[in-house]
Amino acid sequence: MTAHTLSLFQWLLIVLCCAATIYALLAAVAMPRFTKRGLSGERHAGKPRPHGTLREPVASVSVLKPLCGMEPHLFENLATFCEQTHQCVQLLFGVSSAADPAIAVVRRLQKKYPRHDIALIDDPRVYGSNLKVSNLINMARNARHDVIVVADSDIAVEPDYLEQVTAPLADPRVGIVTCLYRARSIGSYWSRVGALFIDEWFAPSVRIAHAGGSRGFGFGATLALRRSTLDDIGGFEALKNCLADDYLLAEHTRRLGLETVLSPVTVATDVIERGFIPLWTREMRWLRTIRSVNPAGFAFLFVTFTSPWLLAGALLALSLHAHHPDAALGMAIGTLSGLIARVALHAREARAGRTFWRDLPLVPLRDGLLALQWLGAAFGSQVVWRGARMSIANRVEAPTASIMEMSDGG
Repeated sequence: MTAHTLSLFQWLLIVLCCAATIYALLAAVAMPRFTKRGLSGERHAGKPRPHGTLREPVASVSVLKPLCGMEPHLFENLATFCEQTHQCVQLLFGVSSAADPAIAVVRRLQKKYPRHDIALIDDPRVYGSNLKVSNLINMARNARHDVIVVADSDIAVEPDYLEQVTAPLADPRVGIVTCLYRARSIGSYWSRVGALFIDEWFAPSVRIAHAGGSRGFGFGATLALRRSTLDDIGGFEALKNCLADDYLLAEHTRRLGLETVLSPVTVATDVIERGFIPLWTREMRWLRTIRSVNPAGFAFLFVTFTSPWLLAGALLALSLHAHHPDAALGMAIGTLSGLIARVALHAREARAGRTFWRDLPLVPLRDGLLALQWLGAAFGSQVVWRGARMSIANRVEAPTASIMEMSDGG
């Protein structure tokens, strides 16, 4: 067999299948194995701190938690912020309506932790079309401390979380600290599919990019920065009409010449979608947001959808078997390697042997669904977030529903 006997299409398919296999191998290596102990994955209380991490937090901390409606495990998730080993923490919980059911949860926290500095900010003022950012603006005016930590409402953390994520800010070259998250599916088949989106696609892709030197991150699960840095970028007001407010907050600090640190801490986040449509809507928003901030990176995401390429590789190997046995053997070996790597990634992310086998049939569905979503996200200029129709050009239309009707999730 010689090279010219294969068509251009066959060569292209071989290259793409090999690229997908290499990505699967890198993803399996990049992800730390899930441990039952703790919520924070590879970093939690009791383990030695990574080299270069300070033992003491840099300063007193004001934590800003924007809330909107009731969520499963909301009280338990918020309570993890009341169990911190950090000695000086102000907790600010913000709502935009006096009728928000999350208020009752905050009152429970205040009752359970009477000695903690917990404040509820009930302020309906809106400054732009991104309602979450308006909530942050209202809370920030009540923040007293020199370090600001913004964290989504649906995450749970370990007791040393604040010590860890604020420690890098002692270095004046650091502008912002962010961290990855692991998914916890809440009670449905589709929430399990959604958890695989985070654990077996999003997180591995970030870790591979980070290992390759990229620092262009900013995740709503955690954003820690000095108040002076926030003031230098114009405060949260600079984000009031932005869709990707978490990413752009970090990007503004990078434009000041400051570094972004991806913390070794990993928090837990809840995936609560109970049906296909809510899951599709949420993940399309994420993918279109990626497209809005990194068009080139979005264009090449297709390589990361492993299962469809492995299927294509297997079919190509079968088609080449009769006339090109050497090429068929090479494709078969490559496809098998990719399959082993994909299963290994799933095994590293599985909580236990039971969940490994339970969710293994979801892996090809998850990868195939991602491929379809990527195709869909390549077109269109709007997403829906908590009932508001938002432009991926980082301008936001006025919401089409009241705040209390916005229940799409973070």
